[in-house]
Amino acid sequence: MPPFTVLHVCMGNICRSPMAERLLTLAVRERLARRSGGAVEPGTADQLLHSHSAGTGGWHAGEEMNPPAARQVRSRGGDVENFGARKLRSEHIDAADLVLTATADQQEYVVALRPDAAGRTFVLGEFGRLLGTVDAAALPPADDTPEGLYARGVALVAAVQEARRGASVLPGDDLDDPWGRGDQCFSRVADEIEEAVRPLAAVLLP
Repeated sequence: MPPFTVLHVCMGNICRSPMAERLLTLAVRERLARRSGGAVEPGTADQLLHSHSAGTGGWHAGEEMNPPAARQVRSRGGDVENFGARKLRSEHIDAADLVLTATADQQEYVVALRPDAAGRTFVLGEFGRLLGTVDAAALPPADDTPEGLYARGVALVAAVQEARRGASVLPGDDLDDPWGRGDQCFSRVADEIEEAVRPLAAVLLP
């Protein structure tokens, strides 16, 4: 039950999935500010949507976000505090209403770990691409309560899954791994993440 929970997954949980975790929280906070016409109290977004992340490997467990990833989050207005990398566990998947992976390989990893999560596990780029095909007017009404956003989020995931039936992940849906590369690469990957998480926040909180 509420809050609507989104789990982001990449390989080491220090670059792509932490950026997605924090940029989705930022997008939700910005939508709430626009809807209320003013500032949003700290923690309000977290009461409506829980965005967190994990990695398929545990090599970086306990580490902070990779510095160039953190720079991207900060430069866009997000928060990088209190982050610690962790290895993906089955219970993380079980508790998630939506799982967004950086690549198709990681999507397969999640589904192999928890086959019953297949209908709510997507590659991030795939989800963003299919999101545009969903009729948002057919979803439950949007409101700023945890129960309302949860109902709308769960219905949205089901609608995107219906839109996906029979379709394959496209090569361009994967996020490049920017680890060890320059700020320009991290900026491009962060842009691609925002291209998916901002529309998600907009549908959840129109």
